Amino acid sequence: MGSNLLRKYCYLQTYETKLLVTHVGNFTAQAKSLATHQQWRAYARFPSQLSKTRVPNTLSPSRSFSSSSSSKSGFLRWYLGNLQSRPLITKCITSSLIYIASDMTSQMITLPPSGSFDTTRTFRMAAYGLVMLGPSQHFWFNSLSKILPKRDVLTTLKKTFMGQTIYGPIITTIFFSYNAGLQGENGHEIVARLKRDLLPTFKSGVMFWPICDFVTFKFIPVYLQPLVNSSCSYVWTIYLTYMASLKKVSAT
Repeated sequence: MGSNLLRKYCYLQTYETKLLVTHVGNFTAQAKSLATHQQWRAYARFPSQLSKTRVPNTLSPSRSFSSSSSSKSGFLRWYLGNLQSRPLITKCITSSLIYIASDMTSQMITLPPSGSFDTTRTFRMAAYGLVMLGPSQHFWFNSLSKILPKRDVLTTLKKTFMGQTIYGPIITTIFFSYNAGLQGENGHEIVARLKRDLLPTFKSGVMFWPICDFVTFKFIPVYLQPLVNSSCSYVWTIYLTYMASLKKVSAT
């Protein structure tokens, strides 16, 4: 009797041990499966996390370009804003700066190896752009846009013709007279200079200005026309400042 009870007890203990081992094995397998699944999900998310990782700005090769572009666009907005709010003074300063650049370029082209820059001449050109050309461009283009507001080809040709026959001759005569007077020439010498230099200048201008004027009147807004005209003047003024720097004519 006692031996039977002992055998039953041992059998029950063995059975419970097997059940415990089975449960532990199942739990371990589930734990391993869960860990493997979590690890796979982490690996699967890694490329997307990597793509979301921001590259530091210091490593971006376009940072300096973007900064330069934004500064240029900022200057352009500032300049256009001044053209709208302070049109006259902005156009005057722009013309003055362009005439300074033109005169310096002209001097560099014609300067002998042992020569030096004529700063007085450059100041004369700067004052002319500031006091005479800038204001005259402002009022000329504004008045012409009111008299002939259309932009068709015929109207543009009319504006171009008026520029070549009215504004161009007047402003060129003023330029030569102003420059000669500041160089100490008297009235007779100024007249002699005009007789010598004015007609060749007009002939050269006919080859240059009609195209510039047509493009300006046809495609450029009125408030930007003096700027475009002054930009064309950069090349033209190199020629003008050279002509104005020629020796005076004997008024005999």
